[in-house]
Amino acid sequence: MNGQPASTSVGLLAYAAYVPAYRLGPDSGLRRARVVASFDEDSTTMGVAAATELGPVAPSQLLFATSSPAYLDKTNATAVHAALGLGADVFAADLIGTSRSTIAAIRGALAEGGLVVAADVRVGRPGSSDERAGGDGATALLFGRGEPIAVLVAEASSTAEFLDRWRDPSRPTAEQWEERFGFERYAALVRETASRVLAAAGLAEADHVVITSPNTGVTKAPGALVKGRLSTTASPLGFAGAADLPLAVSAVLDTAGPAETILAISASDGCDAMLLRTTPDLPAHRQAVPLAAQIAEGRTVPYPAYLAWRGLLEREPPRRPEPDRPAGPPSARSAEWKFTFTGSRCTQCGFVHLPPLRVCRNCAALDAMVPAPASRLTGTVATYTVDRLAYSPAPPVVDIVVDFDGGGRYTLEAADADADAFDVGARVGLTFRRMFTAGGVANYFWKARLLAAQEES
Repeated sequence: MNGQPASTSVGLLAYAAYVPAYRLGPDSGLRRARVVASFDEDSTTMGVAAATELGPVAPSQLLFATSSPAYLDKTNATAVHAALGLGADVFAADLIGTSRSTIAAIRGALAEGGLVVAADVRVGRPGSSDERAGGDGATALLFGRGEPIAVLVAEASSTAEFLDRWRDPSRPTAEQWEERFGFERYAALVRETASRVLAAAGLAEADHVVITSPNTGVTKAPGALVKGRLSTTASPLGFAGAADLPLAVSAVLDTAGPAETILAISASDGCDAMLLRTTPDLPAHRQAVPLAAQIAEGRTVPYPAYLAWRGLLEREPPRRPEPDRPAGPPSARSAEWKFTFTGSRCTQCGFVHLPPLRVCRNCAALDAMVPAPASRLTGTVATYTVDRLAYSPAPPVVDIVVDFDGGGRYTLEAADADADAFDVGARVGLTFRRMFTAGGVANYFWKARLLAAQEES
């Protein structure tokens, strides 16, 4: 820390972005690499991935924003809450919708502190503008009192009702009106709202300006609407729905210097603008892997496979029995294991059990256990097998036996890797994923993923 006194007002304490590993291949006909979530990812799992990068946190509340919730008649934030191992007294709620839902969550966290998680899987019709200009991703923003990396200087909003884009809740893809119509409405709103927030801050211009919008006319040339002194950018990922604005802000925080202003503008069903000022603590507390580096990496998924993942192409299913729907009572009994991957450690001999047990396998001690959280641990591949007959949308399935640092061994399914990508001795971490969906119920658990060099270091 820089020795400055802790702030008495709520500010941004930490941020983290998550970009899925897959990119649409050349066979998709897209001009740029489009970031897409894997078949076993949804807004919940990506939100957990982003929030996990913050490290252990203890927020007063968790606000989860998304336009692609796994459930509509169940709170998705509770699964994120459980996977992060938060206490039962931490309030958790969904804000379902696109960018304005995220703005509402940030406003709530700026008032009282808390963790804002925004994540979206954007699905467009094949060949559509939504498919070309979209992107899947997630962000986590931690707000509170202390020594912030950025503080709110001023904000302004303009609400407007007009038909630019919409989606029937029963359909996976959205509709959009003519781009020019929406652009003309948004352009006036962006200029007017930006002018108001700058005037409130007593500034002629901001150092950095980010403008996000589902209307591609707005994001094609953001500098024509509002120009920053040092940079003017749109979303670096393509429109990512509820995650779009915080992703764009994360990209600026990755490179901005201390005491610089960031004007963050979201043009969606109106216009919302927030002016942030970075602090001297920012350079020492950036996210571990910059957003640009996450976007630059990735592996190609064939276009037909991607369409099948999104339910836009019906392929022959695996010739194996479908999994049974997860049941409520056993899931509730094993919630700590299922969501936080918490085993047990014997207090008599130190042996770690994954999953947790009452009787020690090593010394036979009874009920001499303490919790052994393992979801943030890394480990080494002891052995693995390739199952080409398992029921999976993306066969083959790679099952890995992992020896965890500090003790414990367990067999996990691999995530985001080819069958020949693993080897004995490889280093792996954990990622929260959807194992399968049966009867409309998502079965969440943890998978193993290969660690990149920068993660292991």
